[in-house]
Amino acid sequence: MNGQTFHLSGVLMTALPSGALWLPGAGLLCVSDLHLGKSDRIARRLGLMLPPYEVAATLDRLDADLAATRAATVICLGDSFDDLAAADSLTLPERLRLTAMQAGRRWIWIEGNHDSGPVDLGGTHLAEYRDGPLTFRHIAEPGAGGEVSGHYHPKTALPGAGASRPCFVTDGRRLILPAYGAYTGGLSAATPVLRDLFGDRAVAILTGRRCLTVPLPRPDPDRGARRPGLRGRSG
Repeated sequence: MNGQTFHLSGVLMTALPSGALWLPGAGLLCVSDLHLGKSDRIARRLGLMLPPYEVAATLDRLDADLAATRAATVICLGDSFDDLAAADSLTLPERLRLTAMQAGRRWIWIEGNHDSGPVDLGGTHLAEYRDGPLTFRHIAEPGAGGEVSGHYHPKTALPGAGASRPCFVTDGRRLILPAYGAYTGGLSAATPVLRDLFGDRAVAILTGRRCLTVPLPRPDPDRGARRPGLRGRSG
C-alpha cells in the first residue's frame, strides 16, 4: 500500500498515501474531514459555482481504500459534511454509494465543527469514540494521549522540495490526520496552534504516491494561527 507504519500508544497503525489511517489489528479504517458537499455549500452561501465532482472524487478514494483493506469498521473523524444542509443535498446515487459502503461494516460518524449533529445516512453518531488506549475525536485536546483527531488539515513539504502535501502529524502520543476530501485546503504543520500540540520529536508523514516521513518543522511565526474551520467557515 506504500504506507508508513508506526505505533501510537502501543497500537500498530499505517498511514496510507490517500490520507486514510489503517489499524490492521482492529480491521479499522479512519478518515477525517471529507467535507462532502463543499461545492454545494459554497454555491448556497457565496453564489460561486464550482465543478460538482468533489463528492464523487472523495467517495472514489474511500471506495478504493475499503477495497484494499477490507475494513470491518470505519470511523469518519468529523467534518464529514461541509454542513448539515450539504449532507441533505447529496444526490440519490451518492447516498446509495455511501449505503453500499456501510453494508456489512460498523460505521461511526464523529461529530465535527461543520457537522455537529446526526445525519440521516445510517451508522452510529458519536461526539468521540474510545477503543482501548485510543480516543478518536475531531479536535485535539491539549494534554491528551492516545488521541487520533483531524480538524487542522495539516500539510508540509519535503525539505527544499517546494510544494506542500497533506500530511499526518504524530509524536507517538497523539496523531492528527490530513483532510481526506477532494476540495479541502490545508494549514501549515509549522503553524504554532498546530505545532505546539506536539513534542520536539514529532514527525510529519506526507501523503501522495507513497508516504514519506520528515521531522515536523518548528513553528513559523510569519504564519497565522487560524484553524482551517475559521477561514470563512470553509475548512
